[in-house]
Amino acid sequence: MNAHDSVWRSPQARTLITARNIGGLIKYARQIRGWRQADLGQHVGYSASTISRLEASKRASTDMAILHHVMSALDVPVEVLGELLGITTVRIGTTAAQPIEDDPMRRRTFLAGIVPLGLLASLEDALVLLPSPARSAHSREIAARLTHSRHQFDMGAMSRLVADLPDLLAVAHEATDREGTPASTARLAACYDLAAEALNKVGATRASRVTADRAMLYARHSGSPIAHAAAARSLGIVLRHDGRHRVADQLASDALAILEATGLKTRAQSATYAQILCTSAYTAAQAGDRDRALEMIREAQRATVTLPDYPVPGQPFTVTPAHVTLYQVGVHWSLGDAGAALHAGRDLRAAQFSTPERRGRLHTDLARAWWQWRKPEQTASALLAAHGHAPSEVRDRPAIRQIAVELAERHPRVAGVPELAAAIGYRRASPR
Repeated sequence: MNAHDSVWRSPQARTLITARNIGGLIKYARQIRGWRQADLGQHVGYSASTISRLEASKRASTDMAILHHVMSALDVPVEVLGELLGITTVRIGTTAAQPIEDDPMRRRTFLAGIVPLGLLASLEDALVLLPSPARSAHSREIAARLTHSRHQFDMGAMSRLVADLPDLLAVAHEATDREGTPASTARLAACYDLAAEALNKVGATRASRVTADRAMLYARHSGSPIAHAAAARSLGIVLRHDGRHRVADQLASDALAILEATGLKTRAQSATYAQILCTSAYTAAQAGDRDRALEMIREAQRATVTLPDYPVPGQPFTVTPAHVTLYQVGVHWSLGDAGAALHAGRDLRAAQFSTPERRGRLHTDLARAWWQWRKPEQTASALLAAHGHAPSEVRDRPAIRQIAVELAERHPRVAGVPELAAAIGYRRASPR
């Protein structure tokens, strides 16, 4: 038993768990971390009022996806959440939890999260004890598998991606151990990059931090400026979500300096450089540094002048003028200027983006700006458009799903909201 397990064995925790007091346990876990409600909200992309509402509820009367994200951010073990919902008995320090109720509807509700909990648990286990690969694979085969996994990410097939990641990581490790080349090490870093990006998107914060750290470790060993920049971006995003903007910005600045030293002689180097500028701009905006955010996004626009406006096979990043403009939308939204965000995105079209994930992201970014401007009908329309391109962008991203849930709660009769609620599987709680 470790120190973290002892938290859930304490008398106060056991009283809350036995009483199935979900709100009380959320408050208890938050206070142990020394977080305010606003701090927890920032970590999971929800408002402080939403956290307050969760803590005031003794039973599971809210959207299950929200509950999953909050519990994950607070490091509440799956088996503890299971007992709170009447599904499992807590057995801290063991590998399995035993069912105590056979309620199929509640069990399906619990397990039908963004990614099935069993898949996430298998991946987290693989990060502790890497499985033996199904078989050895040569470098081209691993590269092809990585491309396929990236395609799953782009298509929003998160469950299939998470299911495939343990073996992909295992074969990439085996190849790196066998070959010991910079290229194989950079490829292993890219596998961890993808894992971090996927886990971060679905709100698996602990696992995303582990994978981002490992991506950075192997990227540094590879000596590749592009691998280093890609890993810095992944780790920076995790740090940004954790509120550590200064460290994230320093990581990006270091990566930019390393890329600049190459002379940006290839398209891949130039595209990576532009991508890191975009990420830096967004990080600065999230930190409230308006001048730096706007400066960096302008620099990114200048950096795309020589880049093609179509995907280039084999490059880790596709950066086009439309791509940078979409980041500009996010920058203005983050700075609290919804009007400037919508103005920046006025000419963007889904056809300008090559993957469903990016097309969905276009509409979710616009939706956030409309929501910030208090325009529920336009928000619902944008989220429905996003769902049409990439359902996981609305259903699976914590901050975006929260907007959809709040629309359903506050504006249930606005045009598009009933359709949106049905699309994400949201049902209003019945009055008790």
